[in-house]
Amino acid sequence: MATDRTYAHPSTRGFEHPLAFWAGAAACTIGVLLHLPMYFSARDMGYHMAGMKPDAAMITGMALIGAGLLAALYGVVPRASGAIRAAGSRITVRTLDDAPITRRHVALVLIMALAVTIDVMKPTALSFVAPGVAQEYGLKSPANPHGHIPVSWLPLCGITGTVVGSLVWGWLGDRIGRRASIIVAGMLFVTTSICGAMPGFTWNLVMCFVMGMGAGGMLPITFTLMAETIPARHRGWLMVLIGGDIAGAYVITSWLAARLTPTYSWRILWLIGLPTGLLFLALNRWIPESPRYLLATGRREQAEEVLRRYGGTAEVADPQEDTARRVVDRGGWLMLLRGRLLGPTVAITVLGIGVGLMTYGFQLWVPTNLQHLGYSSVNSDYVIRNAAILGLPLTVLCAWMYGAWGSRRTIVTVTAVTGLTLVGFVIAGDSLAHDHTLLSLLLVVPLSGVSSVVAVVAGYAAEVYPTLVRSRGTGLAAGMTKAGGVLILSLTVAAASVPSIVTTAVLGAVPLLLAAVIFLWIGPETHARALEDISDELFHERSPVV
Repeated sequence: MATDRTYAHPSTRGFEHPLAFWAGAAACTIGVLLHLPMYFSARDMGYHMAGMKPDAAMITGMALIGAGLLAALYGVVPRASGAIRAAGSRITVRTLDDAPITRRHVALVLIMALAVTIDVMKPTALSFVAPGVAQEYGLKSPANPHGHIPVSWLPLCGITGTVVGSLVWGWLGDRIGRRASIIVAGMLFVTTSICGAMPGFTWNLVMCFVMGMGAGGMLPITFTLMAETIPARHRGWLMVLIGGDIAGAYVITSWLAARLTPTYSWRILWLIGLPTGLLFLALNRWIPESPRYLLATGRREQAEEVLRRYGGTAEVADPQEDTARRVVDRGGWLMLLRGRLLGPTVAITVLGIGVGLMTYGFQLWVPTNLQHLGYSSVNSDYVIRNAAILGLPLTVLCAWMYGAWGSRRTIVTVTAVTGLTLVGFVIAGDSLAHDHTLLSLLLVVPLSGVSSVVAVVAGYAAEVYPTLVRSRGTGLAAGMTKAGGVLILSLTVAAASVPSIVTTAVLGAVPLLLAAVIFLWIGPETHARALEDISDELFHERSPVV
């Protein structure tokens, strides 16, 4: 293994090439700002930019963003990242599972909560952007059935991007480190805010895809990093609580949509990605790198510093374990389908697809379907916001259940209750348009339940997979929660119409109830267990602990 003298010693909270990173971040920020004059020039037209041609400032901004992203990427990617596999196979990092929660853990949890909130606001905004996009570009939607191009193309491109991003960042997290991957995703948050200033619908689709890649990559890496730094007895419920902040993101997005879009149009929901992304980057110094990654790149002193701060110890594997580890590493993605890992992978995949069908079938089209039932745009946004607020306590309840009951029983219970609530929408049908109170109450569980289910499946994946493929495993889980969305959005585009609230409820309920049965049958328990012990149970028949 390389020694500390082999490489430079940037701070564990810094970058490999800080000048390159911050120069790139500045170039990206300036590039985004150069898109705003054209946006503001359309204020007398209600910020409708359809049909306008990019001006010189916008073109210059695009060039700066391209160059800035390359510089920022060079700034964060560690040197000798290609050697991680060979070195990493000889490292074991064990968490001190009885360590108390410290202020450093609290700081990390708060930053990760912010990251998840900003991350989830991207795909969530698609729900509130779709009606305005359809109106400005004359796209086919329930409010404009005579349009030629379905508005569903926009969320389809965005959600497809999240699937690709989850898988790519899952690989990156294992390849170049957790922290570097998170920072790159944050840079995409900043740069893709220009989607709000794109005059052409085609450019909106392209930028929405890239935005989705950044959003899809953040969640799995966040959970991987938390799983490797939080003591076992607190790990599960904290990850679920942070992941459940998806409901909070929905509240924030629906509130912003109701307050800002009537004045600044749907475009403002994309443009706010600039300040939120910059806020996240400004807080990067409180995000540690994975100790295992630091050891793998020869920075033992820095790794031991992180381990001391977060309560862990490092060990070097024996030669027999080293051989097994290299076998695991060569397997890559296929390791998720081998041996006793196949059961959890199947369960996570079915649940993830069900979550995707509910999120991007039922939840995505709730604002549009409420307007179709007779609600105004603003009223529908407030109905959704109120339901999401009422459901926030459910997130806390799910976190408590995960910590007290255990992962398997929590997943089964939350998934089954959410699926049964969707059955209620099937039974009530369009009659909900005449019962405002019942509609709001029924929306509580799907809007908050989906965030809790996403949280538990991502947290569960971060616990159940071995260290060498943990980032890939959480990437798979996150990708599957979006793959269901790609499926239903593809059907929506093919049908050239938005599915009704009853149809989306049926499509979400069936796989969720099926997933509850599968988890009850084959889902291993992870409650308050060391990551190494979980891996040993699932992988013992093939190799030593990883």
